[in-house]
Formats: sequence, C-alpha cells, structure tokens
Amino acid sequence: MTDLAVRPAPPITTPPPPARRDPLWRRAGGILRTLTTLAILFFVLFPVLWLGLTAFKPAAEVFTTSVIFAPTMDNFAEILGGASDLSASLLNSVLIAVATTLISIPLALLAAYGFSRYRFPGHRAMLLAIVATQFIPGVAIALPFLTLFRSLGLIDTHIALIVVNLSLVVPYITWLLKGFVDGLPIEIEEAARLDGCGQLTLLWRVITPLAAPGIFVSVVFSFLLSWNEFLFPTFLARTEASTLPVALMTLVQPEGVAWGPMAAAGLLVMVPMLALSFLVRKHFAQGMTMGAVK
Repeated sequence: MTDLAVRPAPPITTPPPPARRDPLWRRAGGILRTLTTLAILFFVLFPVLWLGLTAFKPAAEVFTTSVIFAPTMDNFAEILGGASDLSASLLNSVLIAVATTLISIPLALLAAYGFSRYRFPGHRAMLLAIVATQFIPGVAIALPFLTLFRSLGLIDTHIALIVVNLSLVVPYITWLLKGFVDGLPIEIEEAARLDGCGQLTLLWRVITPLAAPGIFVSVVFSFLLSWNEFLFPTFLARTEASTLPVALMTLVQPEGVAWGPMAAAGLLVMVPMLALSFLVRKHFAQGMTMGAVK
C-alpha cells in the first residue's frame, strides 16, 4: 500500500474590495475649495506683487502693464537721498516704533501679571477700562492730545509720538499678555518662591521665558501699530518728527502722483513687518492661541 500524502487545503483568498470612488459632489467640493483658496490668494498677493514690480520699474514703464522689464533702483535712489528724500522720515519711524516697543513690552507684562495674579479693589473695573480704550476712535482723542502737547511744547517731537503710541499699544498688549499669563501654571511660581526667588527675579527668570511666545506676538503687534500709525503723526508731527506713512503724502504732487517712488516707499513700509513676522512665525500661532484656553 502506498501512503497517501495529506496535502493542506489551499488558502481561501478573498478578492480585494473594489476601490471606492469619492462621490462626484465631494470631488466637486474639493475643486471648488481649491479654486476659492487660489482666488483669495490672488486678491491678497496681487497688489503686493504689483507694488514690488512698480517699485523696480523705470519711469517709462510705470504706467504699463508689462511684467518683463529691466529693473532699476532709481525709485529707491529718489526717496533715499534724491529729489523726494524720505530717509529722515524712515529713521523717525524706526526710532519711534523701536522705542515704543521697548517701553511697552515691560509695562504691559507687569500690568498683565498684576491683573492675572492679584485681586485688588477695582481690578475688574480697571481691566474693563483698559479694554474700553480700544473702542475709542482716534479722532476723538486727537484734539486733546494736540492741546496737551502744544501746551507742553512737544509738538513735532519724538517724545509726543512715543507717548501717544504707548497710550494705544500698552492697553492692547496688556490684554493680550494677561490671557497668556492666565494659562501659565501657578505651581511653577510657588516652587520658585520656595527656592528663595524674589518677585523681580521670578518675573525675569520664570515668567518671561514661559511667556516668550506671547511676548514675541506682543512685540510684533506693538511694532506694527507704531510703524503703521498715520492719524496722530499727521496731527502732531509734520516736519521734524514726520514718520514714513505721513511722508508718503509728499509724493502726491500737483502734477500727479509719483507712482514709482510711491511704490518704492510703500515697499519700504512693508519690508520691516514682513521680516519681523518671518522671524517670529514659529511663536505666532502659539502666542495667539495659548492664552485663549486656560
């Protein structure tokens, strides 16, 4: 007799499921979202792109729609040492914005920490008053500021513009930093105090590093608000302390607008903010959201 080998049964294979296709309406929705995003990007970025092109166009090409031309730096030379020199106004803008930022950040951080960690009589009313200042239109307080600085002899000075910018910036970033400090664990501060850390050392060595993302965001907003301010420099400084946004109006001449130099000056206004935003982009989203959820 021959032994019959038992062969294992072949494995049962199931056919792969048919590939699922997204419904037509879902694919159409994805295409529509993509087109909408591209349209929004076009409307947002096209003016910036055209401004950059116009800034480097020769005078003969400014009024054309040509995007292929020989770039020139004549427009920048005209506003930086040329016939329409704006270098003094550019320096004023840098000085005022940097001074406002350097002064406002420590003040706002101290105020935010005080409102967040201490309960004193009237602290809620004071906090609401700080927020309420953001709803006052600038035109309503321009005349009182003008009268005040005229009586103090500070018209057309850097000090006047720095003080005005501080009155606008400090309340805003105080509210921003307070929400961020509220989200910091108080146990870390208690541990630091047990180790003998004083209040100022606690603020410098503990709170400031933990609040770094919020501080970076506050720096951006402080510089942005000061750099772009137009109303108060128009009232308070038209010559010696004139800032770059106000000086742009000098390019509107009786014979017409000098579009080439205007575009070059507009690009100079944009570049510092783009550079600053690029440097702090990693902390921007964290600083804007961490203080919102405790």
